[in-house]
Amino acid sequence: MTTTTRFKPAPIESTTNPFISWDNVTKIYPASSGPNVVIQDINLTVKEGEFVCIIGHSGCGKSTLLNTLSGFATPTEGRVTMRGTPITKPGPERMVVFQNYSLMPWLTAYDNVYLALDSVFPNKSKSEKDRIVQENLTMVGLGDAMQKKPPQLSGGMRQRVAIARAFCLKPEVMILDEPFGALDAITKEEMQEEVSQIAMDHGCTVLMVTHDIDECLFLADRLIMMTEGPAASIGEILEIPFERPRDREQILEDPRYYDLRNRALEFLYRGNH
Repeated sequence: MTTTTRFKPAPIESTTNPFISWDNVTKIYPASSGPNVVIQDINLTVKEGEFVCIIGHSGCGKSTLLNTLSGFATPTEGRVTMRGTPITKPGPERMVVFQNYSLMPWLTAYDNVYLALDSVFPNKSKSEKDRIVQENLTMVGLGDAMQKKPPQLSGGMRQRVAIARAFCLKPEVMILDEPFGALDAITKEEMQEEVSQIAMDHGCTVLMVTHDIDECLFLADRLIMMTEGPAASIGEILEIPFERPRDREQILEDPRYYDLRNRALEFLYRGNH
């Protein structure tokens, strides 16, 4: 299968030992009208500790790309590896935070986090698990809301529970699928800053799907831009040069910010097959 795009294929980063790697990955789903090629010929490497954002139009395979990393989807062609080992199924070293929070509404914030920790580390002592749960809920600002259930929490607080649940397992990779899409603007900015700081403190590798260019420029080390589907591929990669920790006001005053933003917008306007 071949497709023609307006963009040159993004080069594979030159590294002898990539942390995460997509090698010639194509994902095809069966459909009544014939095979649906969602992503095609994806080649990408991610360094350990890197924060990577992925943007593109709806239906361009952003979530499918992340699902091949989480283990929720298996490539039809090619392979995805972590430290050279093929990924064939989900694992606690690769945690996912979804936009819809995925919390048990009948459990408290504490119990939602404890359940995940107990499932992955059943042999830890009760006191150790209690300490880890409390530490992670406190880390995301929910120290006083541990005994509240999701219906009693705001959208931002629910997302904080989901983030605490993921980080309590000390994953090497955090996979974020539009985690702030349903939040109001002020809460979204607060969550962006919290996730950026937590990821930096933990040395965690983060891959995040988003539609928000400004979010990408504040959070990411690199911005991966996908061409339109079907048979979407990587059209262009932007290096984000701002040092960490980042100050939002300083970034907004940096002329490079607007150059990068315009490049991303231009790509999205013309980034199709």
